[in-house]
Amino acid sequence: MGAKRQIWWWASAAGGLVAGLALPPVGLPPLLWLALVPLWGITAAPVSPWSGGLWGGLAVLISHRWLMALHPLDWIGVPLPLSLPLCGLLLGICAAAGGLLVALWVLLARRLDARRLSSAVLLCGSWGLGEVLLAKGPLFWLGLGVSALPRDRALAGLAAFGGSGLVAAVQLGIGWCLWRWWIGPSRRRWGLVFALVVVVAHGAGAGALALIPVAGPRTERVLVLQPAIPTREKFQPAQQELLRRRLEAALSEAKARDGAVVLLPEGALGANPSLAIPAPVPLIAGGFRWQQRGTEIEQRSSLLRFEPGETTPGGWIDKHRLVPLGEWVPLAGLARWSGLSAVGGLEPGSPSRLLPRPQGTIGVAICYELSDGSGLALAVRDGARWLLLSANLDPYPPMLQRQFLALAQLRAIETGRAVVSAANTGPSALVDARGRVGQRLPAGRPATGLFTVPQLEALTPYDRFGEGPLLLVLALAGLGRARRTQD
Repeated sequence: MGAKRQIWWWASAAGGLVAGLALPPVGLPPLLWLALVPLWGITAAPVSPWSGGLWGGLAVLISHRWLMALHPLDWIGVPLPLSLPLCGLLLGICAAAGGLLVALWVLLARRLDARRLSSAVLLCGSWGLGEVLLAKGPLFWLGLGVSALPRDRALAGLAAFGGSGLVAAVQLGIGWCLWRWWIGPSRRRWGLVFALVVVVAHGAGAGALALIPVAGPRTERVLVLQPAIPTREKFQPAQQELLRRRLEAALSEAKARDGAVVLLPEGALGANPSLAIPAPVPLIAGGFRWQQRGTEIEQRSSLLRFEPGETTPGGWIDKHRLVPLGEWVPLAGLARWSGLSAVGGLEPGSPSRLLPRPQGTIGVAICYELSDGSGLALAVRDGARWLLLSANLDPYPPMLQRQFLALAQLRAIETGRAVVSAANTGPSALVDARGRVGQRLPAGRPATGLFTVPQLEALTPYDRFGEGPLLLVLALAGLGRARRTQD
């Protein structure tokens, strides 16, 4: 390997490491723009496209390192000597998948000649759309679309126009301008272009945020119960009794506060989702239920809706996007294996994220369904007035909680809706429609919080048109490139 190629491999590794650090919870766009320079450089350098794969693999490895917190897995039957290697294997699979995708993107960039403006627009837009599609897949992806948060809400405001895909494309485009400035010639011109793109992007994002209403004609009071019961102990009788007492206290508190809706996070009620006494106020709680489909009986993870006077749920919304090997196990009926979870072998529900209620329809994301912004935007278009995020997130570390909160901010900006996060150990918080975090419960400790949530009706451009604006820009760039090729 020549000296120049070695330099490119080292630059790629450094760029990937910096990119992984620039993503939430840090959320520092200028750091990401610097990390993108060697990635764009690889598209025109005499080095294997797998150097781009190294960039992507390391970025995922750093940003998803919280997966190692699954260890030890002995509580679900995995022998302790196998626990750490298995967690490492899961992280390695995610990193390898990220590396492969970036390597393919580098191959495409070389075919298009990334130095051309039309090609750069196509490459940026394809990356953004790729992140949108990955968010609908089985794995949890934390991409460039959320990288502006929590530190740069103005740049994240572009999500109100075109979602996380547009934010990712703009971030990549800023990195391209910086690369063009670095390689020259005409450095002064490209320096001005870089500054202009950064200013315009922030100005447009800030303008979009200013246009999002944060108050509506009606408000709703919700009381979030954060039980903070360790997942590894949640099925123990003592912990179940502790949860019952905390829930009864929360229901009594809500009744005393003018009948606020009580929210209990994902999976809290376990496999027998019934109440010992009738609910005195509306309750939305995570639990598991059985659903008959044909001759089969399927178990599903759900958010269950109890109206006042009910001990069994009168409505629900099932989790659609299940964790591979954790909740959804391929050929589970044949292998008879529950996977990396005490409640594995679940089946997905309907893709709709809309939960009708007498108090007003809401949009719901259970756990890492939060990464799919287009699904929640569709729920808002169909009438959701605010968004509920329900999650467990234990035994993961605070790093994942901060990433989860950054995604909640992004979903609020995209949809123009207030977001309530109810999680077992946190983050339990209220995020307004402009992505500002308001009230927040202390992480890792049992607590309750009363939030006043506006019921909003205005739609953002992203609610109305989805990825349409980004597709239009891609189409125009493709048309322009095709005409140049013909000439």
